[in-house]
Amino acid sequence: MSKTAKIISACTALLLAVGLGTLAYIYRPQEQEQDIPVVSEVTTTQPITTEPATEPVVLPVYNYIPSETGMTDKAKMLLRENKDIVGWLKIEGTNVDYPFMKDPGEIPVGIPYYGGEAYDANDYYLHRDLDGSYKFAGSLFMDYRNTFGGIEDEQSENIIIYGHNMANNTMFGSIRRYRQDYSYFEKYPFIELSSNYKDYDYVICACIITGGNWYSDFNYWNMEELDTEDDFNYYMDCVEKKQLFETGVDVKYGDKLLTLSTCYADEDNSRFCIIARRLRDGESAEDLSTVERTEEYKKAHKKDADTTS
Repeated sequence: MSKTAKIISACTALLLAVGLGTLAYIYRPQEQEQDIPVVSEVTTTQPITTEPATEPVVLPVYNYIPSETGMTDKAKMLLRENKDIVGWLKIEGTNVDYPFMKDPGEIPVGIPYYGGEAYDANDYYLHRDLDGSYKFAGSLFMDYRNTFGGIEDEQSENIIIYGHNMANNTMFGSIRRYRQDYSYFEKYPFIELSSNYKDYDYVICACIITGGNWYSDFNYWNMEELDTEDDFNYYMDCVEKKQLFETGVDVKYGDKLLTLSTCYADEDNSRFCIIARRLRDGESAEDLSTVERTEEYKKAHKKDADTTS
């Protein structure tokens, strides 16, 4: 090989080495933050453990413009992300401002949409995000037996929504304020619940702590359809016996109920629940004084007013 050829060959090798090195730098694997596993209280009757959670929740923001004739634009947008979405839940004064899914029920093996694995009823969204990816904090989800569509006469009498009691106040973690500070109800008594078709306002009527095992004295999770007056009254009687404080909100057969369920303690597998009823005609989510109270509550407060006047 001539001297000139050797020089050209050496230069070519040098340029190739530099080029490959540059490509290696450009396409090298980038360092990624590792997900920190978290453990929180769950909404099933299985044994649970709890430790502080660290996973943040970031959700897109939509302009909610209800439709007069059908599904809202917001719902149409969300349903592109997940076909199980049935509404949105928001509670002022808390971090609760999320869409919620209807649990698909028992999932057999082999359904691609749910990853091909089998799941029990009210189990899939315990640790799944909106897009179906794993997320320990899970998502808010409605009981698989509930109905919450556009025809109000067909809606369940008691909508039950489950969510994790996350230590970082995501999901249902922040609603613990209602059991830690009984006066919190007076500040934030209302709940906004939207279906894919319409917005509804509810007022909290009770907060309770109850068992989460099948042998508990109040199986609230099996009481979605309160079709008869006896069933409705039994549900509310159980709630009143366990309520942490007196709200005085009047509740009677024919009212639509909302039950929010999250964990309270690992040791006895207990649950903290907020029960609310849909506002009646003439009541306003802007003013608690417009909400109808029980006769007992009105008499007691009239007596208190008379003694202080």
